[in-house]
Amino acid sequence: MRRQQIKSPAPKNIRCAIYTRKSTEEGLQQEFNSLDAQREAGEAYIKSQLHEGWVCSPTQYDDGGFTGANMDRPGLRQLIADIEAGKIDCVVVYKVDRLSRSLLDFGKIIEVFERHKVSFVSVTQAFNTATSMGRLILNVLLSFAQFEREMISERTRDKIAAARRKGKWSGGMPVLGYNVVDTKLVVDPGEAEIVRQIFEMYLERQSLLAVSDELNLRGWRTKRWNTRKGSVRGGRLVDKNSLHQLLTNPTYIGKVRYKEEVHAGEHQAIVPEDVFNRVQSLLERNGRSGGRGVRNKHGALLRGLLQCKPCKCGMSHSYTTRGKREYRYYVCNRAQKRGWQTCPAPSIPAAEIERFVVGEIKAIGRDPELIRETLAQAREQIESQVRKLQAERARLVGQLRSDHAELVQLASQPRPSDSQLATLHERIHCAEQQISAIDAELSMLEQMTVRDAEIAQALLRFDEVWDGLTPREQARIFELLIECVLYDGDAGSISITFRPSGIEALDREFTERKDDAA
Repeated sequence: MRRQQIKSPAPKNIRCAIYTRKSTEEGLQQEFNSLDAQREAGEAYIKSQLHEGWVCSPTQYDDGGFTGANMDRPGLRQLIADIEAGKIDCVVVYKVDRLSRSLLDFGKIIEVFERHKVSFVSVTQAFNTATSMGRLILNVLLSFAQFEREMISERTRDKIAAARRKGKWSGGMPVLGYNVVDTKLVVDPGEAEIVRQIFEMYLERQSLLAVSDELNLRGWRTKRWNTRKGSVRGGRLVDKNSLHQLLTNPTYIGKVRYKEEVHAGEHQAIVPEDVFNRVQSLLERNGRSGGRGVRNKHGALLRGLLQCKPCKCGMSHSYTTRGKREYRYYVCNRAQKRGWQTCPAPSIPAAEIERFVVGEIKAIGRDPELIRETLAQAREQIESQVRKLQAERARLVGQLRSDHAELVQLASQPRPSDSQLATLHERIHCAEQQISAIDAELSMLEQMTVRDAEIAQALLRFDEVWDGLTPREQARIFELLIECVLYDGDAGSISITFRPSGIEALDREFTERKDDAA
């Protein structure tokens, strides 16, 4: 009787996916890079298991330039999607930390593998996840991988801290007014002028909302920056939060911040330190969303306008009560913080200085010499504003010329980048809007032909109307007319600075009131 030979069944095909990862993009442009080396090692391992029915999946699951500290990776997402779709039986990696450097994330990935009965193999670290000893080894290896990642993060943080303490730029997106050249902050002249105007605008209006609205009306945007990957950051509308970040950033006075520490920087300052400090005092007093328009129940006429000249800081309105009487006064902010002995005249009665300022304004309209002097100052302020606007317009015209040339060059290429074209078109449109807004403002300033008769008329109306106004209306008139009042308690002097075109604004205000009354 002939014995029948029984053949063993062919092994079932095990579909293997090779996952590769590299944390940085450095070297990926080479013909044979780290991802290729990992894939080649994985393919060789799969071939060695051919007798077990292992076959390599043609799909490449590569993550070049992605960290292993999280799961936000396109190659890993595709791998998990194919596992859940039942297309993979085994995942092959060069080392465990290529899949993940986080113990928590790795646990989530292994749960997916076990739920779909997918095995896991590391080419250079032999273990079997089907046994308890294999899982222990895997967790030990992964714990060391996570420890290594945390040590790298800690060293990076220490390096950034050391660089900041030496005043060096330590990376990231630059702020408006600066560009990064050879890892250093370099002033952008055009943007620097915008930053200075923003600080001056806040000192004038003392309201984050009013300033942000004006910036958006002019077409000014946050810092636009192209990353190394070619994506565009910033270039958005200015809101109160972004404006507050700009106004409180010590970078603009040549310093760098690390957490709560502030150190002298290597870069050039854009904003004078006294201007920066005045803005910080106003922000602290007004709050992040406040300004002069916040509640002023005591009718303080010089609230937000009065400054202590020796201490170079603002003076806050305060009051005290004795019995049924209320006593109002203005007190130096520096004296409040550091002690009254730090200021030669830390306080002044509110009613006394308010009466003095009102009397000085009334006296101007009665004195021809003061009228001529006020007229000269008003014209000088308007001319200064015109010069600033003309400089900004020239910068924008130069930018437009450069952008148009870049657009022509880009459009002449066989396959121009849609994102670059869109960015250029948006930048050109934004610059054109800004130029239109500047032209409108220049036209308005050129029409301000302030004459002696108009000034006298406005100030005479002030004398006539003032006593009939409510405290809130009087405070508004002061805001229209006065830029700041400097009190020098040491010398016993008070100086008043009027706003550009403040007299005309006063004349319009009184004219409108007269028309409304009629």
